[in-house]
Amino acid sequence: MAKVGKRTRAAREAFVGKDLISVEDAVALIKGAASAKFDETLEVAMNLGVDPRHADQMVRGVVTLPNGTGKTVRVAVFARGAKADEAKAAGADIVGAEDLMETIQSGKIEFDRCIATPDMMPLVGRLGKILGPRNLMPNPKVGTVTMDVAGAVGNAKGGEVQFKVEKAGVIHAGVGKVSFDTEKLAQNVRAFVDAVNRAKPAGAKGTYLKKVSLSSTMGPGVSVDLSSATSH
Repeated sequence: MAKVGKRTRAAREAFVGKDLISVEDAVALIKGAASAKFDETLEVAMNLGVDPRHADQMVRGVVTLPNGTGKTVRVAVFARGAKADEAKAAGADIVGAEDLMETIQSGKIEFDRCIATPDMMPLVGRLGKILGPRNLMPNPKVGTVTMDVAGAVGNAKGGEVQFKVEKAGVIHAGVGKVSFDTEKLAQNVRAFVDAVNRAKPAGAKGTYLKKVSLSSTMGPGVSVDLSSATSH
């Protein structure tokens, strides 16, 4: 464990005094400090001036990152007949109906995104207590309840990221791999922040975007200058 401690300490020391810097500088710092044995994910955390307990202050949405996430996304689709065939042809990893429901009820969840055709929602609705807390419940607002299953599967596989504000008014997401070019990661960060800005709810009062921090999976975080985090 000492080795991890040393590595973490070295990373933290590299970050001392580096606050409210540009996205590019923050990404370069994180790339330089990332020393895990795997390709870490660049993570963004945003503090928003909202209270998601109020329905009119809920923030959720979806964004397609210009340079993808670098992550292999496993997609499950609830569909029957021709739509099931369409999902399979589009590259869905798991396709089913009652059989898929039973698999999920048994505790086996081997997917990162769940898509359903509208007619399947009465079935999928029974899985709310399992899929809801994992943020896997299909939702028309983010395009995962749709008749265009091929399009939804393609988006999920092609770098689409869903976001939803948590209790404390925080949004987290992975926006690429540390091995990506600095410029590509910066573009992804700005695309994500812009999407969250566009999703500002009607009930948000005062300052909406309070803080944006970046980190790698195993590394410390650094806050970035808000004016640098959005596209101008």
